[in-house]
Amino acid sequence: MATMGGSDGVGLSPHAGALGAFAEALDAAHAGDVALVRALAEVGRSALRVAHVDGVRGMASDMELRSVAAEAAGLAGRSDRRLQHDIDHAMAIVDDYPAVFTAWETRRITRDHVEVIVKAGCVVPAEVRPAFEEAAIEICERDIAVRVREPLRALAQRMHPREFTERHRDAAAGRCVRVLPGADGMSDLIATLPTVIAAGMLDRLTQMGQSVKDARAAGTDAAGAAFGDAAAPGQPEEPDARTMDQLRADALADLVLGGAPVVDPTYGTDGPGPLGAIRARVQVVVTADTLTGTDHGPAGAVGAGLVDADTARELAGQTASWDRLFIDPVTRTPAEIDTYRSTASMRRLLQARDQHCRFPGCRRAAIRCEIDHTIDHALGGHTHIYNLAHLCQRHHSMKQFTDWKVRQLGGGLLEWTSPGGRIYREDVPIPAVCFTPEPDPPPGARTGHLVDEPPPF
Repeated sequence: MATMGGSDGVGLSPHAGALGAFAEALDAAHAGDVALVRALAEVGRSALRVAHVDGVRGMASDMELRSVAAEAAGLAGRSDRRLQHDIDHAMAIVDDYPAVFTAWETRRITRDHVEVIVKAGCVVPAEVRPAFEEAAIEICERDIAVRVREPLRALAQRMHPREFTERHRDAAAGRCVRVLPGADGMSDLIATLPTVIAAGMLDRLTQMGQSVKDARAAGTDAAGAAFGDAAAPGQPEEPDARTMDQLRADALADLVLGGAPVVDPTYGTDGPGPLGAIRARVQVVVTADTLTGTDHGPAGAVGAGLVDADTARELAGQTASWDRLFIDPVTRTPAEIDTYRSTASMRRLLQARDQHCRFPGCRRAAIRCEIDHTIDHALGGHTHIYNLAHLCQRHHSMKQFTDWKVRQLGGGLLEWTSPGGRIYREDVPIPAVCFTPEPDPPPGARTGHLVDEPPPF
């Protein structure tokens, strides 16, 4: 470590000023981070205290936590789901790992160490957690956070009173698949599976990808060869230029959507491709101009992101019926629908208008939400387009069981009032697909573009 010189500057580091400012900033950030975690934990405790005073447990207690998280999210300008996660995490640090919190507060360990300890300790039961804390702190004091992950995992496994096999059986019950939307029309499909299954799937996809590559190079039917079928005679072809990552991804899509590898024009072969095997329920909004090829603007997969024009047209070609919506060129919301105004038509109109849950900050897709009467039907509220809005199950329940209030101001604009009296306005969502008015519509003509929305594919 460099030694600081005296007042004459001899031996003084040329970076002393910058490093001193950095050290002060670290101190301030540390104090602020500790205070924020403590405050978040207290918000959670406050919710639990209110629920306990009212003599309620279970769902009602959870509703109180949802309610206070939503109000805190309004203060922070964040998603209430994320804020509730932060509250839960802060309570875990402060209440479940008090020794770790104290060690962090006194700077024996860093915030990164805290995260690693809490993550590793999630498998440790409460009765052995204090001993785990002390041992974990000692490990963390000897090295930086990235180097203590494995030792902490091993420590947690050693200290757990239950056999690993038994714990794995319980963990396997939480297996799941989820989609994380990305950029440029791409998404990440994530599967949480037992390790041996995940490793086996990757190896199998690798084998299939190599089989397709080998079969293509030999001039045989790649799809049949990948499954061990008899090779179909053919003319020698160009080697498959796809990388192994691309081959694995394509094989996975083929297997899930088609039950077998299928060929796709995207990859230079003939056939319907995996899009032809889609049987999922997807709400897609596409302009008539994109559909007819007049322009190549993207369509919108509600709740997922943008879809390229070619894919939208291919999906559209597989549906037998359409709903035509007239779009107001100013507000960009549906003004009317051609079909008879039945309940089903109103649902389609609301899906196109709302796109997602209408609680501030929530982006759960409308097709995954419930249609809520803003003024309860039991209290005289009408089943009318301006008394209906999509709410996800979380926020629908919160509206029903907590003191959050909502009213419609017209034009689809919702005004929410928190239990603390704060007001949040949730405007009509702007569609991902942009609709622009005609510059000079002919006299008497209806203004706005037509939007063709196919039913769920």
